[in-house]
Amino acid sequence: MIALLTLLWLLGDPQAAPPRPAQSPAPPRPPAARPQPPADTYFVNSLPAGELQNKQAVIETPMGTIVLDLLPDAAPNHVAHFITRAREGAYDGTIFHRVIANGIIQGGDPLSKDPSQVARYGTGAMRELRFERNNEQMSRGAVAATLAPGMPDSGGSQFFICIFDQLPLSGQYTVFARVAEGLNVAQKISQVEADNTVPKQRVVMTKVTIRDKAAAGPEPFTT
Repeated sequence: MIALLTLLWLLGDPQAAPPRPAQSPAPPRPPAARPQPPADTYFVNSLPAGELQNKQAVIETPMGTIVLDLLPDAAPNHVAHFITRAREGAYDGTIFHRVIANGIIQGGDPLSKDPSQVARYGTGAMRELRFERNNEQMSRGAVAATLAPGMPDSGGSQFFICIFDQLPLSGQYTVFARVAEGLNVAQKISQVEADNTVPKQRVVMTKVTIRDKAAAGPEPFTT
């Protein structure tokens, strides 16, 4: 058949291109794979219960030391996250990047280690934790996870400390710790000079460590 077509071409227009042999149809393509939903990247506690109970966090700053009682019964995932990040050294060198005088102090953003990233302070290490609702009140000394506006599941390494009662905020943030010592230090940090809540000096968390809460001693002799 091909030879006959070629012969007809030679007898006809010599300028015309020879006809191409018929090609078999291309095999059908397999159906495109459906896009998979993104993997859940939220932190999930893998620490045993004994690693969460009776723990304190010690936050050392140039202005003094703040000690937190962690509350695993109220927010086990948040407590496990804080302990894990502290043991990794994630908080060391970060600053309290937002202050409201006698209101709150906020810190824990890993971006705050770098002074050149000041415009991005408050945006780092978010969306790592799902909201854990509990009955802890946003009273004086409460420590809660910072959230992006309107996004309850946006907690992460950032946290804030209430210097005085912020009771209208109760139930809107996950309270996972309370100040046991050094609330006066936190208040002093809240009072540093600031430009629209951005402190003009770097109050650094030089070291954040986790320790066992000391057992209560005997009742003091009162008579």
